[in-house]
Amino acid sequence: MTPFFVTHGLPYAWAWGISTVIEILLIAFPVMLAVAIVIYLDRKIWAAMALRRGPNVVGPFGVMQSFADGLKVFLQETIIPAAANKALFLIAPIITFTVALLAWAVIPFAKAAMLADINVGLLYILAISSLGVYGIVIAGWASNSKYPFFSAMRASAQMISYEVSIGFILICVVLWAGSFNLGVIVEAQRGFGFGVINGFVCSPLLFPVWVMFLISSMAETQRAPFDLTEAESELVAGYQTEYSSMSFALYWLGEYANVLLMCALNATLFWGGYLPPLEVDLLPWFHHPEVPGIIWLILKILFFFFIFSWVKATVPRYRYDQLMRLGWKIFLPLSLLFVVLVSGYLMLTGHFA
Repeated sequence: MTPFFVTHGLPYAWAWGISTVIEILLIAFPVMLAVAIVIYLDRKIWAAMALRRGPNVVGPFGVMQSFADGLKVFLQETIIPAAANKALFLIAPIITFTVALLAWAVIPFAKAAMLADINVGLLYILAISSLGVYGIVIAGWASNSKYPFFSAMRASAQMISYEVSIGFILICVVLWAGSFNLGVIVEAQRGFGFGVINGFVCSPLLFPVWVMFLISSMAETQRAPFDLTEAESELVAGYQTEYSSMSFALYWLGEYANVLLMCALNATLFWGGYLPPLEVDLLPWFHHPEVPGIIWLILKILFFFFIFSWVKATVPRYRYDQLMRLGWKIFLPLSLLFVVLVSGYLMLTGHFA
């Protein structure tokens, strides 16, 4: 987009700045719109699994329910507890929402179609996702209430526990792809399975790694059965207890943006990202060049979001000791074992030669 503005007479610095702002908006607005849509889908999936109807009043089939809820919280009064630290209380949801959007900068939506094509894209994702806990911890402390504070402590322990295993899981992917660049990782999956299947997931060594990553991504985003930070039977609403109006809505937007990000990472790192599932023209429309890569990526994101909703609707919440045990005593040793197995296999097969 920068060359377009340069050819129309703008200085390079201005052309780069304007094109960058436009590209940011082209990512941020669809992500926020997608959040409203997936909240509706989430509620519909839960309802279907409980043999209920779900949202069905506002708009055709209830599709406008999320927008009605957004308008409702926008018109509500923002209430700040008298004993709260007002500055930090208001900054906390902004941090959560902003961090949730920043991570999308390095996600490849098609070949060479990403906001920031950097060689350390995966490290950038790890760094940004680690910052997300600050919004929760600050909210718990600034609320000056015991339940949000307990929730903040749970959130910090939970994120640290599962980020360790996620880090080792990502090492397996980086070793096989030979790069931290997400675009290169996607292209390394082209024809990976028997020259036909696009995706690392068809490898016997990487399929268990993906299963661990999927479960860890649920824990990382505090989705059920790992939603101990918002356990309403124990902590009222966790770190969100004292929040109302748009500050509460920002937490919802940030939470679902993070869920969509984890769905995108599952698709990008293990299931071929923007690539079609197969490299052969089994059907006339299946691998047609007119099907854009972003369509395949969106379909895969929706598939993983269905899995997230399915698990939330069917699996009971873990106890906190079970959550910690799964992270430290099962996933950490397993992820370390698979780092050894993957690197050993790649050395034996001359992958690094």
